[in-house]
Amino acid sequence: MTVALAAALLAVAGLTMTLGAFDISPSDVARVLLGGGEGIERFVVLDLRLPRLTLGLLVGAAFGVAGAVFQTVLGNPLASPDIIGINWGASVAAVTGLLVLGVAGAAVSLMAFGGALAVAVAIYLLAWRDGVTGYRFVLIGVAVGFMASAALNYLLTRSDVRDAQSALVWMVGSLGGADWAQIAVTAVALAVLLPAAGALAGSLAALQLGDDAATGLGVRAERARLWLLVAAAGLAAVATAAAGPVAFVALVSAPIARRLVGTGSLALLPAALTGALVVTLADLVAQHALPGGVQPPVGVVTGAVGASYLLWLLAVSDRGAAR
Repeated sequence: MTVALAAALLAVAGLTMTLGAFDISPSDVARVLLGGGEGIERFVVLDLRLPRLTLGLLVGAAFGVAGAVFQTVLGNPLASPDIIGINWGASVAAVTGLLVLGVAGAAVSLMAFGGALAVAVAIYLLAWRDGVTGYRFVLIGVAVGFMASAALNYLLTRSDVRDAQSALVWMVGSLGGADWAQIAVTAVALAVLLPAAGALAGSLAALQLGDDAATGLGVRAERARLWLLVAAAGLAAVATAAAGPVAFVALVSAPIARRLVGTGSLALLPAALTGALVVTLADLVAQHALPGGVQPPVGVVTGAVGASYLLWLLAVSDRGAAR
């Protein structure tokens, strides 16, 4: 299934590179990537499509792993960064920078990163009661998310209409502003955080057995849980800083991956591939599949799909509780 996910991701990447107002054949794309091609082809491939695709792959993988870690550590399918307020914290910080401080570019991403980490730390401290339980963490995160949403609405209503419009595009989640400098920073951060999450996968497996069993296996449960949440929050913060809070990718990627590879599997690598596939496929749909030539930000498509999944999840959970 991991190979199948990688193949599907490669196919979507190929379509992303070839389709558009200026169609380019796969052979021409390959020639450009190998250093050849004409001027217009090189511009379209290297300056327009490849940065957008690369950022989508990085952001999707980061959100996928972050969601998998949060949901596994906290034992709750709703425990994803976009539900428990971490992405909202990044949005408040970034919009404050855009509308109040007048910053742009890398400074916005840096503020978004700081906001996400600050909210994650606040939720952890508020949820701490001789340890952290999943439902308490999620409920506090949802409350923090509502508070951040209120702050965002206040900022938007007090700002100039044109400034608010640019902030709204960022808040939805978009790959349209991808550039190589931003991609390089994101890639370096993920080169540290993704291997760290992979190295902690053994502790994650032990925590699934319960704290007592994990302790018996030599895992210091609370310390392992803290480091796992730090890694997941860092991944969500980096992805949100790069592309905005792309909705529901972290929520849906891990459950899809688990269903594909088998119930109960941690599936960090499949979750990363699934997250990358969700983002790139959603961006492909946003660019080419909607009627009327409309090209909304990628977060619009992921939000529509993710909201449907969330409603289905809640309906299934309710039926289970009734039984």
